[in-house]
Order: sequence, then structure tokens, then C-alpha cells
Amino acid sequence: MSSTLKSNDFTQIIKGRRSIRTYDSTYKIPKEELLRIIEDAASAPSSVNLQPWRLVVVDSDEGKEKLRPLVKFNTKQNDTSSAMLLVFADFKSHENAEYIFNKAVDEGKMPAEVRDQQLAAIQSLYPTLPKEQINDVIKVDSGLFAMQLMLVARAYGYDTNPIGGFEADQLAEAFALDPERYTPVLILSIGKAAEQGYDSVRLSPEQITFWR
Repeated sequence: MSSTLKSNDFTQIIKGRRSIRTYDSTYKIPKEELLRIIEDAASAPSSVNLQPWRLVVVDSDEGKEKLRPLVKFNTKQNDTSSAMLLVFADFKSHENAEYIFNKAVDEGKMPAEVRDQQLAAIQSLYPTLPKEQINDVIKVDSGLFAMQLMLVARAYGYDTNPIGGFEADQLAEAFALDPERYTPVLILSIGKAAEQGYDSVRLSPEQITFWR
């Protein structure tokens, strides 16, 4: 992907995105390229930079067979996509705070005194927060990551479909994650489109904006 994307190119990426449900089942995104897409998407913002999103990449026949009964009416995406990306949010993402902030200091991205202040606040506050409150924060953050992943995938020439219809209470355990720690946010199918997809009607800015 070019590092010199112009504003009109980015607008094209945003407005050209379609929710694709049928993919070229013979095409497999190379692992190295998919890792680059994930790396670019992970530059998304998050509350105090804790980056709570976690991703399970399901691209093997065995993995897709396990996922198939859990995606309800979305089996076409599962069967034809290059991969199904299971986006989870981590209730214990604050445990990475020390690593993240120390690395920021080491790389000259943050003064040590700011790190110390931030870490003290995070380490005293987060363990005391109700799980429901943490859930709200980490799901918003993981949603930002998921949206950015869809746009990055489009910039790399791939299409996606965000999926909310799945067995949320079974997903983590089915893929060997602790369901008490990792909560599912959504699933993204990704691959080379085998259909054009449909444009969609959008509410106008005037319909969704309140001026005060």
C-alpha cells in the first residue's frame, strides 16, 4: 500500500467499500500481507493506548469447519473468504500498560514522568472498575480497530463484511480463549470479492447532525 495516499484516494477507499458476502474461494491472502494489514489497522486509537483488541484469524479448513455452525446465516462468507477475523476485546488489557508505556519512553515517544503518571493512574483505577464499565470501553476501542481494519483491507485491494450474527456465548471457548477474559465484538470476513456488492443509501449529514 502506498505511503503517500492522497485525500481523494482515501475518499475513494471509504466510499468504495462494500459488504461482500461471496469471495473467490481459490484465493488465499498471504500470511505476511495479512499481518501487514493487521499492523496498519492496529494504529487505531484506544483509551489510554491500551489497545484491547485481540484477533483470531480463522483461515484453515479445520478452523472454518469449527466456526461454521457458530455464524448462523453467514456461512457463505465463512465458506468462500480467505479468512474469518474474530475480533475480541480483552478485559485485562491494562496488564500490558507497563510494557506499552516503557516502550514509548524507550522509543522517545513519551517523557518518563508522563509514563509514571499514566501508569500510576491506570494501575490504581482499572482493577477497581466494574466489569460492565470496562466492557463499554474495550468494545468501543475494538470497534475502532475493526473499522480501521476494513478500510486498510480495502486499500490493499481486499473486501470485507462485518458480521454481528454469531453465537457470541460460544465463540471464545470454541477457539481456546478464556470467555471470562475475552469478549467477542464482531467477525470480519476478508478476501477477494467474487461479486460487485451493493451500494447503500445513507442518511444525509443534515439528518444525523445536531447544531447547537
